[in-house]
Amino acid sequence: QEVVSEESEEESNGVNLMEFSDEILLHILSYVPCTDLVLNVRRTCRKLATLCLDKSLTHTVLLQKDYKVDKDKVKQLMRDIGKEIYQLNMAGCYWLPSSTIDHVTRCKNLVKLNLSGCHVTSLRLSKMLSTLQHLRSLAIDVNPGFDASQLSSECKATLSRVSELKQTLYTPSYGVVPCCTSLEKLLLYFEILDRSREGFMLSGQLMVGESNVPHYQNLRIFYARLAPGYVNQEVVRLYLAVLSDRTPENLHAFLISAPGSFAETGATKNLLDSMARNVRLDALQLPKAWINGSGLLQHLKFNNPFYFSFSRCTLSGGHLIQRVINGGKDLKSLTSLNLSGCVHCLAPESLFRKAEDDIDSSILESLVVSCCNLRHLNLSAAHHHSSESIGNHLCQLLSRLKHLLSLALPVCSITDVAASVEKPPTTPNLVPQTFGRKVRIGIQTYPKNLGDQANQKIESSVFWALMGSLRFLETLEIIGSSFSSAMPRNEPAIRNSLPPCVRAQSVGDSEVAAISQLTYLQSLTLAQLPNILTGSGLVSIGLQCQHLRTLSLANLGMMGKMVYMSALMDMLKHCKCLRDLRLEQPYFCAGAQFFQALSHCSSLQRLCIVSRSGTLQSDAVMSFMASCLEVIMCHMFMGESLTVCKNLQQSIVRSFQAERPALNVVIFPLLHEDLTEVIRDVPMRHLDEITLFKSRVAEEPPNLWW
Repeated sequence: QEVVSEESEEESNGVNLMEFSDEILLHILSYVPCTDLVLNVRRTCRKLATLCLDKSLTHTVLLQKDYKVDKDKVKQLMRDIGKEIYQLNMAGCYWLPSSTIDHVTRCKNLVKLNLSGCHVTSLRLSKMLSTLQHLRSLAIDVNPGFDASQLSSECKATLSRVSELKQTLYTPSYGVVPCCTSLEKLLLYFEILDRSREGFMLSGQLMVGESNVPHYQNLRIFYARLAPGYVNQEVVRLYLAVLSDRTPENLHAFLISAPGSFAETGATKNLLDSMARNVRLDALQLPKAWINGSGLLQHLKFNNPFYFSFSRCTLSGGHLIQRVINGGKDLKSLTSLNLSGCVHCLAPESLFRKAEDDIDSSILESLVVSCCNLRHLNLSAAHHHSSESIGNHLCQLLSRLKHLLSLALPVCSITDVAASVEKPPTTPNLVPQTFGRKVRIGIQTYPKNLGDQANQKIESSVFWALMGSLRFLETLEIIGSSFSSAMPRNEPAIRNSLPPCVRAQSVGDSEVAAISQLTYLQSLTLAQLPNILTGSGLVSIGLQCQHLRTLSLANLGMMGKMVYMSALMDMLKHCKCLRDLRLEQPYFCAGAQFFQALSHCSSLQRLCIVSRSGTLQSDAVMSFMASCLEVIMCHMFMGESLTVCKNLQQSIVRSFQAERPALNVVIFPLLHEDLTEVIRDVPMRHLDEITLFKSRVAEEPPNLWW
């Protein structure tokens, strides 16, 4: 009786969730996936049954990373609230059968629909769009076999009202672009391979019956991202041909992201000349060959620019200041700037300059002063060496950008000049940074508590001060200027890596520890930090950065030995919010101790390990998959035999596929000749977001698509 009375007293003094106001409850419910709200939560009581169907919760339905949703849940969801849905995002739901799309027809009031990464045939698309008369925004994939002639007149009528289109092309085609006569925003992603699965060379010529001309007269935003390959370049030129004839008067964002060499032609030159005469831009990105050596930038006119990308261009700092930033004039509107791979962008001229020469701090200072509202800045893939001048270090100047949310820097740019000049590397760093014979360096230890670590850190370090000044930074990338991943896009795995920059030799554990000051950090990438001896800074990050969701580590410390494994395992025990983990390290041992530590990451969804000569324990992997119920992606490219990899992959799929519909498992030898064929079957969502290594800061304009 005493126990019962105590419980009753606690209940009377406690707070009942249902006593909160509707506004507070709606805010709480907004963090619950829509499928759970409609199919589970609303069945608990009458009040929640009403609130869960509130327009603020059913207006926009996001399924793009709801990996537990299956075809039956989607069917029930559309049946219950289909008429209340105005925006539906199913991007990347690759595991849902194509028949699932048929249920979208219940959403009669849809205005925005994202089906990127979903299996949609021409006939299904036609049937679905015929019923969506209010649709204004659409995202789809165009796969081999797509036939625009199968689209009904009702479907084409819907498409004629669409003003925003995102189209991912896996085959040479115009897709539905010619039907969209009211386009204002066009986003094109070219993922066409040069060879078919049978090994035949593909052509960039469009299929018969696809000679219709796109309608660009109302276009305001044009964006094209090309995967490597000649066919993608051929097809995008067909899309650009119409633009070169008549440039839309309202065009204010023109962006083309193309890797490698994408030569300028007469048609593209006419297009750029027309743009220089007739439009004022707010966002610009062009292939490097279109900018290098041309006077284009001094002729283009800008209005209130919010995004610039000059990735991989040979643009000098003098041209950047004079032609883009108007001699240092106010550019407060600019929020995102990508200078990745611009090796001379912080030097007055590039003609007689070596890539490793010191930067001109006055150019960076002009950039910082003029673009004081930058939120996203990428300076990676270049040697930005600061001089010995006091107060002019790159880190000191960047600390003035108080609004930064994401930042990418080369490793050599964060070192203290005095430290790199006066202090020679310690003995372990004199070991060649190559895949040579393993070197015994003894047992590494690291401080077990922050008090010990605080004694080691150099608080006068310019990088430590920079991290302290950017307290609201959410994404940070520190990448070696000569780093290249062992997994390029459409080529065999790289067997050798270039040595790190000499200035980067001193960057190690203390710099990593400085990152722990970023309380709100959500995404961290560290690649080619040669002076990692124990990994002690990783533990500090695990303890302090409790919002960390994405972690990517590559080639830390000496290449012949995984020196930071003990610290990494201690770090992982604290990463309760971690969802994506990518590790790229030669000789990595994915054994029982590692997976036991990784099991503490209860929120982990995606794991990717890339390791030349790396090993794995199949039993440990199976135990990990059984204990971490949220994991839906497991990619491992190691040094094991093909038989071992196939057996483990089949075991994981057989054991967990039924209860995890979105499960995607790829376990394959890294140096196998068929690796590229295996990669092409990986869902684009995983391939683009985690499996392939790349710098993602300012990769695209912010809020390019919802």
